[in-house]
Amino acid sequence: MALRRLPRPTAAFRAAVALVSGIAPATAEPLRVGNAVLEPVELAALPGWQADETRAAFEAFRRTCAAPGPNPPQAAGVAGSPADLAAACTAAAALAPDQAKGFFRERFSAYRVVRPADGTEPERRAGFLTGYFEPQLDGSLTPGPGYTAAVLARPDDLVTLGPGETRPGLDPALRAGRQGEAGFEPYPDRAAIEDGAIAARTHPLLWLRDAVDLFVLQVQGSGRVRLPDGTAIRVLYDGKNGRPYTSIGKLLVGEGHLALNDLSLARWTAWLRAHPDHARRLMRMNASYIFFRIEPVVDAALGPPGAAGAPLSPGRSMAVDSGLWRYGLPFWLDGKLPGQPGSGHLVIAADTGSAILGPARGDLYVGTGAAAGVAAGDLHTKPGFIVLLPKPAAP
Repeated sequence: MALRRLPRPTAAFRAAVALVSGIAPATAEPLRVGNAVLEPVELAALPGWQADETRAAFEAFRRTCAAPGPNPPQAAGVAGSPADLAAACTAAAALAPDQAKGFFRERFSAYRVVRPADGTEPERRAGFLTGYFEPQLDGSLTPGPGYTAAVLARPDDLVTLGPGETRPGLDPALRAGRQGEAGFEPYPDRAAIEDGAIAARTHPLLWLRDAVDLFVLQVQGSGRVRLPDGTAIRVLYDGKNGRPYTSIGKLLVGEGHLALNDLSLARWTAWLRAHPDHARRLMRMNASYIFFRIEPVVDAALGPPGAAGAPLSPGRSMAVDSGLWRYGLPFWLDGKLPGQPGSGHLVIAADTGSAILGPARGDLYVGTGAAAGVAAGDLHTKPGFIVLLPKPAAP
């Protein structure tokens, strides 16, 4: 979504925008992303900025710069000039990590993402931040006792639609389909796939312990799998059937099986395993189905590639609404985060997710394994969102 203009800008905002964009103060107007206004702030004056260890975010930024980029590419008009961001990437490549703080201060201008009040929150609304992680699961390249849930490869007839792309006869809400005899048609849903509807179009990559582990892998979108010989491999997202996603947590709470305040990953997976008949029915109510590919684990300290194509950095890579924000943009999370020191945290937009919608919504990558899963499940907080937009490149 393009940056939109609002009427009646303040004089202070005109001056601030002019400083960043080169537009004369007499004609500059405040910027808007989605339903939020961008208000300029002084980066160095933010609480916690001087104390935050920005070198890790700087390295995450450089990895995002070096990545091949998203496929399909982001739509034109999302916030963050590609040319200015590329110029910042070039500058970052020539700097040492201990120059990180000065780099962000000199190359970017900070804007607080301010959403208008609504009926439930009379004042300016804060953002909302959750966490996600890379599960570590046990698996095998061959089926057998203890390895019964097949992880499927991308089908050869799956057609993924890019941003704004449509096909005749296909519901615009569906983001994938296939060519049928009568034209383009929706791709089979989870239940049909589990019943063998695409058996001739795909093949198993490996097998996990059970259907619950497979469901966890699909919810998270990727995972690290430990094979019987101790080798670790990475199982990465390689497309989905385009059907809408339904949260298993909402289903469990809605049917009264679990309380909302008891909805941790460990709790709902244990419940599903203890109630296999209910589990199959509930999991099938999520029509969305994810397909995967296998890659080696190159750096055990880093996570899987995010949507931007770069390996995710624990605590420094964040999923954003990719229809609003360009990958690579730095964000300052203004407020105390669970398990993190200080009163603010610099992160890089490097991923996205179907539930990550809106200008002040983020999902922070926490890490790999069970402990990271607990930390991700506990992360539900409302920090302020401050975006760092690159300053215009010199002509």
